[in-house]
Amino acid sequence: MTIRVLLADDQALLRQTFRILIDSCADLEVVAEAADGREAVEQTRAHHPDVVVMDIRMPGTDGLTSTAEICADPDLSATRVLILTTFEIDEYVARALRAGASGFLGKDIAADDLLAAIRTVASGDALLSPAATRALITRFLAAPEPDGHLVPPERLAALTDREREVMALAAQGFSNDEIAEKFVVSPLTVRTHVHRAMAKLHARDRAQLVVIAYQSGLVQPAPER
Repeated sequence: MTIRVLLADDQALLRQTFRILIDSCADLEVVAEAADGREAVEQTRAHHPDVVVMDIRMPGTDGLTSTAEICADPDLSATRVLILTTFEIDEYVARALRAGASGFLGKDIAADDLLAAIRTVASGDALLSPAATRALITRFLAAPEPDGHLVPPERLAALTDREREVMALAAQGFSNDEIAEKFVVSPLTVRTHVHRAMAKLHARDRAQLVVIAYQSGLVQPAPER
């Protein structure tokens, strides 16, 4: 099945470069482009892409604001947002994840890594660049925005003990393979637990599951050194 991609970036040359790269793959296709955040939202609603590759700093509506709007729209629940930016700043990573983004990468990544990231996000997994470390995630996701709110622990009541255990390890940055090795099960079994937890908690993807794990208190942030 072809993964449909929307490119949102205010630099036309960069969009054209990304389009050529993405369209060169048999399983990927660029269906639309946007030069700012407002257009990104409009084009996403018009085309319902599988993945939006979103820049942060754009004129008018920025990428983080448009990401939040896309992720909050129930009609776009199948669309994933991959943030691709020059500015890998702690605050941006945290805001992107809280807004509902499924991935966050710097523009200095290799072409093959970008293509792999699009496929990863489209499959429902979360993806963060090396700059967005586990310590950074735990440091910011545990505290809500000033006008935000924590996820009540009661939301976890629907999970089985194993689903909670798997969710906690996923939130700490362990991969499916690492979790499978820990519990002596197959990675497919772990993936099933993750997806069941996502379904019960109405999480869009693994990244939002991580947010819920920290904000509900299932996992506590590591103390800063």
